Amino acid sequence: MEHKRKLGDEPFQDGDQSLGFCVRDFWQWAASDLVSNAMRGRVAEFLVARAVGAAGGIRNEWDSYDVATRSGLRIEVKSAAYLQTWGQKAESAISFAIGPTIAWDPETGDFEPEHKRRRQATVYVFALLAHRDKKTLNPMDVRQWEFRLVRTSELDAKCAGQKRIRLSSLERLKIVRATYAELAECLAQFEM
Repeated sequence: MEHKRKLGDEPFQDGDQSLGFCVRDFWQWAASDLVSNAMRGRVAEFLVARAVGAAGGIRNEWDSYDVATRSGLRIEVKSAAYLQTWGQKAESAISFAIGPTIAWDPETGDFEPEHKRRRQATVYVFALLAHRDKKTLNPMDVRQWEFRLVRTSELDAKCAGQKRIRLSSLERLKIVRATYAELAECLAQFEM
């Protein structure tokens, strides 16, 4: 089944009858909380995809990495935030999932064999929604985000089978820091 990018005005239907609501209504209902863990991760993926010119199609939920550039650079995006949607007594400790995975082939519906478990991307982008004032938290303001980029080979060498990494440990690796405006240029360095 080929999926086409929706515009938002496509109606929900009961057979041939429009129900009076559309995809945009669903999006507003399902995706307005951009701070929630799942949605924040998608926002981070979208920001990276926009930065490298790869957000023209639709997000493929089942790819073994999150974003691919036109030149073929495979990017895994991980996100975290100090502030959450729910009430907090303290800021969240920052850590990111980095565990090796097994790729799934959407054409065959099969997973690779277990012995092929690995980190699938060429580079990881760790996107931190770093703003620390809940009253002014806005994930759509790219100035509230910090990006740290690291080659997957660096993670493999220093973090082997590790499943999570704390921000303090990440900072000890060979990372490239970037603002949103610098993302495309910094990611281009990883294509060499």
